[in-house]
Amino acid sequence: MIYSMTGYASATGELNGFTWVWDLRSVNARGLDIRLRLPDGLDGVEDTLRKALKQKIARGNVSVTLRVSHPDDDGQYAVNPERLGQAISHLLAISTEAEMRGLAVTPVSPADIAQLRGVIEVRAADADSRAPLIEALKEQIPSLVDAFVAARQDEGQALSEILTGQVDQVEVLVGQAEALLDERSQAQADALRTALARVMDAVEGADENRVAQELALIAVKTDVREELDRLRAHITVARSHLTAGDPAGRKLDFLMQEFNREANTLCSKAQFNELTRVGLDLKHVIDQMREQVQNVE
Repeated sequence: MIYSMTGYASATGELNGFTWVWDLRSVNARGLDIRLRLPDGLDGVEDTLRKALKQKIARGNVSVTLRVSHPDDDGQYAVNPERLGQAISHLLAISTEAEMRGLAVTPVSPADIAQLRGVIEVRAADADSRAPLIEALKEQIPSLVDAFVAARQDEGQALSEILTGQVDQVEVLVGQAEALLDERSQAQADALRTALARVMDAVEGADENRVAQELALIAVKTDVREELDRLRAHITVARSHLTAGDPAGRKLDFLMQEFNREANTLCSKAQFNELTRVGLDLKHVIDQMREQVQNVE
């Protein structure tokens, strides 16, 4: 079973007048990138959430948003003097350093400063009343992450079915290519005999054996049996990755490069219209597979 890097989960809760909403979603990425947007004053929730995600997820750009409200939060905003002082000090330090280095600095407005995290706060319930909330949020994290993983698994199942079907198409095309080899060999032999006769007629005193050896060498260089054998081996490996339990996205991505390499070589060595057509069909299916593999964890 493979997992998709695309997934979504949400959860809600209520305790002692607090209400909250979790929003958890992910898209594909080269590695694991976790981005959290949590309210201030929820000590320990971020660490617990990051740990739970890293235990269950190997790749993906994961975004988590938590919104918490309480009836005692009267909606009036207040300035946090400590955060405001820190923000201004940092901005001044940046401005001074930039000017020393000859960089132009765009003036910062009060509105810009107000948007910095923690400078403006909503009047909230006191810290003691938040302790049970924090514990409730931590207790909810495992089920939230499990739901998220299940969503990625469902997406992965759909991806697996698509990729399995595409691997089957590749196998059919490889079979078609193999079925053309005898006909291609006969056509090549006829072409080589014609070429040999043309050379012998045009060149007086030509060594017939030598010319035949050169033409035979050309035939060897255009042989595609190795490419077809490797494609069959790649098919076997691809199927094993699609049924493995561990994250297989990187392995499949590398395998797609190998598939594409063999298909390109097949096309370049084909020298037979029907075999070229099969090679181009192979390249088309492999390109479709590569697009799907980009979403595999």
